[in-house]
Amino acid sequence: MLLCLDVGNSQIFCGVYEDDELVLQFRRTSSARSSSDELGVFLRGALRENNLAPEAISRIAICSVVPDMLYSLRSCSQKYFSMEPLVMRPGIKTGLKISYKDPKEVGADRIADAIGAIKLYPDRNLVIVDFGTATTICAITRDREFLGGNIVPGVRLAMNALEENTAQLPSVEIVPVKTAVGRTTVESIQSGLYWSNVGMVKELVARMSAEVFPDAPPFVIGTGGFAHLFDTEDIFDAVVPDLILEGLREAVRLNS
Repeated sequence: MLLCLDVGNSQIFCGVYEDDELVLQFRRTSSARSSSDELGVFLRGALRENNLAPEAISRIAICSVVPDMLYSLRSCSQKYFSMEPLVMRPGIKTGLKISYKDPKEVGADRIADAIGAIKLYPDRNLVIVDFGTATTICAITRDREFLGGNIVPGVRLAMNALEENTAQLPSVEIVPVKTAVGRTTVESIQSGLYWSNVGMVKELVARMSAEVFPDAPPFVIGTGGFAHLFDTEDIFDAVVPDLILEGLREAVRLNS
């Protein structure tokens, strides 16, 4: 079985594949101070609690946007699973042509998203919108060329910024809304967060499409924790919450 770890700034999203089937998903709060022992005990415990033997894990793949966690994650893999993990980093096979000015600058999460997307939706121009701590919007051509894209503050990050940098605005539940005019402070924040993201995604996708895909509109994929929040807004052609895990699984195949 393959254990995939998507390490973000807020959470570690874990998935276990048996052959081509995703048989288990679980999460843990992400902390750059986590030790290899903490991570190893958590991972083995989570597997056992879900009736999977840790000894059945034959490969581990890691995508991390938290560099300080990589040492602990590699040590955890070696000590608790007796293997060297595949880490998404420059130099591994991706099946992509990276057209960034400096390809090493592209985040591992964006590369994993792109690998997963071209595996699931081959031979199409693609735009991927990933709602993580930061929201990323990336363009990939049907010829598997990663063109670049946009990085903006994520939904929860924007809410936290309001709460932490104002005297009277509270933290709110992030929910889909139907109206643009909030009648309370909470409703006003919820409406602002929701519709600003809808408008931002639509505008950036439209501008990117006109700029790099003028003759063949892209297939737009939503992923990340808040993608389903916008299901009713006709923004995406598909929502794939576990796209990074799919990309990690394909990266393991490419590098076997």
